[in-house]
Amino acid sequence: MLLKLFDDELLLKKEPNASSNHKEEICRLDLDSELRGKILPFCRLKYGEVWEDKEKGHRIGVLDATKLDDVKKIVDSGVKLVINDPPYNIVVGNANTNNLSKIELHKYLEFSREWICNAIAMTDSDATFYIWIGADYRNDFQPLADLIILLRQFKQLKPKNLITVRNQRGYGTQKNWMWVRQELLHYTKGNPVFNVEAEYTDIPKILRGYYKTVNGQLTENLERSKSEYIRAGNVWVDIQQVFYRMEENVPGCYAQKPLKAIERLILAGSTEGELVADFFSHAGTTLIAGEKLNRKVYTFDIDPIFAEITIRRLEHYRRTGKTGWQWNNPFPELGVLTEINA
Repeated sequence: MLLKLFDDELLLKKEPNASSNHKEEICRLDLDSELRGKILPFCRLKYGEVWEDKEKGHRIGVLDATKLDDVKKIVDSGVKLVINDPPYNIVVGNANTNNLSKIELHKYLEFSREWICNAIAMTDSDATFYIWIGADYRNDFQPLADLIILLRQFKQLKPKNLITVRNQRGYGTQKNWMWVRQELLHYTKGNPVFNVEAEYTDIPKILRGYYKTVNGQLTENLERSKSEYIRAGNVWVDIQQVFYRMEENVPGCYAQKPLKAIERLILAGSTEGELVADFFSHAGTTLIAGEKLNRKVYTFDIDPIFAEITIRRLEHYRRTGKTGWQWNNPFPELGVLTEINA
């Protein structure tokens, strides 16, 4: 059972006749300035503008999370759940870019302080905060530890948990354990809802233990539990990091978060019709999760290309029922991109 749990064919949502020869039709959008120049004319929004969905009231903007006036252009109160995936201040894929950049730690913490203040100001008196964050072991595990210390300054927030998401694929060397984890900080403001039902998963029981005497008989947890599955807990082993073989993949968006993870957070921390916010839209995953689960989502990105991708992903989902483009190009008007990517 343990082998099946981590088998690629079980975890990956492959399309029929998917081939390992397929490659994404578009490269990392934060790396290729020529490609970005070709895409920008097709972006509907410029800095400071907000697009409102006429069907369900979602909002998407090109705004700066560190500027309160910008944030107020899209939301001023009432947010029940914040799910933010900010830049980690880590060099990603050996490339230091404007979107995924590494700056001096004190500057990164000031950036974090500003957007956290703005997020708190927009929330309801009872709200839930989730922050994805990384730890660079090559640089004293920055900025995970530093951000946790920074969050202590915000007395409105109460730490609740540190969640680890286990990736199927990771990175490392022959002289180090393979790095297959992502960290997710969980904080609350006031006394928000937590729907424990969201914790129940399709993960089979894989560990015995926790012995206890019941009615004179020694039993262990597999015998006592009524379910054949386990709750997610704060170590998630059933969620795969997005890459091109999955339908939900958005080519060009490096390190997007898995849809299943965001859906779990929305189910746990909100009820239908409530407002969810994401200050770093990137691939638009929070918006798609909210659309599927009947939550209104207000999200934005400082980069107009990622805001455009977020709008297109919503339109693509409504038109086709697909949550992403897998290896295909979100910008078909560009035509074949082989010359650009060469």
